Amino acid sequence: MPTPAAIQWRDNQLELLDQRLLPTEIHYLRFDSAAAVADAIRDMVVRGAPAIGITAAYGMALAARSVGPLPSVAAWTQALSAARHALANSRPTAVNLFWALTRADQTIEQYGNGGDVAEALLQLAHQLLAEDLAINQRIGDHGAALIAPDSLVYTHCNAGALATGGYGTALGVIRSAHAGGKLRGVIAGETRPWLQGARLTTWELMQDGIDVSLATEGAAGHLMRSLKPSWVIIGADRIAANGDVANKIGSYNLAILARHHGVKFMVAAPISTFDPSLDGDDIPIEQRPGEEITHSRGAQVAPSNCISLNPAFDVTPASLIDAIVTEYGVIHSPSRESVTAHLQTAKE
Repeated sequence: MPTPAAIQWRDNQLELLDQRLLPTEIHYLRFDSAAAVADAIRDMVVRGAPAIGITAAYGMALAARSVGPLPSVAAWTQALSAARHALANSRPTAVNLFWALTRADQTIEQYGNGGDVAEALLQLAHQLLAEDLAINQRIGDHGAALIAPDSLVYTHCNAGALATGGYGTALGVIRSAHAGGKLRGVIAGETRPWLQGARLTTWELMQDGIDVSLATEGAAGHLMRSLKPSWVIIGADRIAANGDVANKIGSYNLAILARHHGVKFMVAAPISTFDPSLDGDDIPIEQRPGEEITHSRGAQVAPSNCISLNPAFDVTPASLIDAIVTEYGVIHSPSRESVTAHLQTAKE
C-alpha cells in the first residue's frame, strides 16, 4: 500500500494530511487561507523541509485567489505581504520555505502587470510538487548506488514521502536500495519529542514492505557497535556553504557515534535545501515550546515550572559527513569547495 499523499489540491482547496494523527488515523484538513496554512506548518500538521516549501507555495496561491485582480506588481506585492510574512515566520530553519517564497516572488514579478497572478501561483505550487517527486527519485538512485549489497542502514526522523512531494530523500535512498535488493533491514530512531521516526518512518517503510526496526534514541551507540550498520542516512532542513547540515535534533549525536564506530554518514537533500549565504554556525535554530518535552500527549511528565531546552534542529559539521546526495549526484567528503563546485554544476 503506497503512503498517502501529504499534500494535495482538490476542489480548489489545499488538503494536508494531518501528520500529528499518524499512524493511527488518516485524516486530511482543508485550507483556504495563507494564515491557516502558516499555522498548519507551525503546528506540525505538515513537516519536512521540501513539503513545507511546497505547502508555502500553495499558501501564496490561496492568498492571491482571495485578493482578486490587481493592476501591478507593486499592488500584488503589497496585497500579499501579510501572507508572505506569516508563511516566512512559520518555521525559520527549513530553507526550502524561503526558496519557495522566492519562487513565488518571481512569479508575481512575471505576471503582476496585468497577468493572472492567482492562477500563475497555483501552477507554480503544482509544479513544485511534481518537480519534488522527480527530484526525490533521482536522489534515491544516486544514494542507493553508494550502498553495498546486504546492508543494514540507520535513519533518523522522517525524510520520506510524508516530508516531501513523494518518495522521500533519505527514505528515497532507502526505497531505491530496497528496490535494488541491497537492504537486509533499516533501523529507525524514534525521534523525540514528536516521534516522527516511530510514528511516520516505521509506518511508511512498513507500507512498502521494507524490514524496519524501531529503536530508542539512547540505543544508537549500542546498536552501531553490535549490529554494525553500513550507513546512517538522514535528510536536511538546510545545508550551509561550508557543507554543515542542519537537520532534526539528534542528527549531530548520530554523526559523532557513526564516526566513532566506523559507520558512514549520508545526507540526502535537493539543491533547494542549500543556503550558500551562510555557514553552519549561522543557521537559525528553531526553539520549540517547552510543553513538547514537559508533557506527552497532554499529560504532564516533568515537574511544574521545570525549565526546558527544546531546539528542533542541530547542525552536523561537514567533517563528520561522508556524502551529501542531491538530484545532481554525490558530494563526497563535503567542504566549501566541493559544495560550491556542486552548486555550480547544478546551474549549468
